[in-house]
Amino acid sequence: MKIAFQMDPIGTVNINADSSFRLAEEAQARGHSLFFYTPDHLAYQEGRITARGHDFTVQRVAGDHVALGPEREVDLADYDVVWLRQDPPFDMHYITSTHLLERLRDTTLVVNDPFWVRNFPEKLLVLDFPGLTPPTTIARDLDTIKAFKARHGDVILKPLYGNGGAGVFRLDANDRNLVSLHELFTGFSREPLIVQKFLPAVSKGDKRVILVDGEAVGAINRVPAEGETRSNMHVGGRPEKVGLSERDLEICAQIGPLLREKGQIFVGIDVIGDYLTEINVTSPTGIQELERFDGVNVAGQIWEAIAARLD
Repeated sequence: MKIAFQMDPIGTVNINADSSFRLAEEAQARGHSLFFYTPDHLAYQEGRITARGHDFTVQRVAGDHVALGPEREVDLADYDVVWLRQDPPFDMHYITSTHLLERLRDTTLVVNDPFWVRNFPEKLLVLDFPGLTPPTTIARDLDTIKAFKARHGDVILKPLYGNGGAGVFRLDANDRNLVSLHELFTGFSREPLIVQKFLPAVSKGDKRVILVDGEAVGAINRVPAEGETRSNMHVGGRPEKVGLSERDLEICAQIGPLLREKGQIFVGIDVIGDYLTEINVTSPTGIQELERFDGVNVAGQIWEAIAARLD
């Protein structure tokens, strides 16, 4: 197959943690050809969806992990698969790329399906499953957020379209920073905020469950660093081996059919205790940690799911 990766610069990725690198590595091992471009080099040109980038190969050598060919422009309709893998923020730049990639639907499989990536923001899709999630409010209005905090006391406040744990604050019952944080966030963004009841179980970890075409294939536990509320690995969370609980499987059974129907082949959900907190469809991670802990080829399972969609 001819595979294109739309992602952040590949030359700076952590080869021991980055899921896009692992997907490229597995594709190369299966004999597929690889092309890389950044989203700012995606274009619509008189009916064609094009990208300027590089053919590439990878190797698991730190500091020498990618070899790029000369820059060239390609027509993405000539490719079998395009991966939508750049990190958020989920802003208009990101959304525009989904509109452009959606125009490939008659010729090319885009993973994850860009129409539903656009319509399934990770912190909003969970609203379809209120029985699985902690008490949640999404609002820009300060009085609404204050009322939620008054009801629940200890809450988590975070930007609606952020990622990697950036801008996540815990405000306990005695905290006096809500108004200041609201001023800070609304001063540079017109977006609402999301506020959720704090889940004390996060001290034992925030579980990342990976689903491939709607089926759970395993999980890792991300434990917050000392003195931290956030467990994201981007901010120092420690990955640990963990199994899938009955509750995890129950959650996946409820959300899996929708993800499969909407072309969300590689998804990472976040579970704290018994609660689903996010459904990550933009650029989920966790493949490499799960493969090391469980000895499974998750990247291979993803490529097999893609091949099945192409048959």
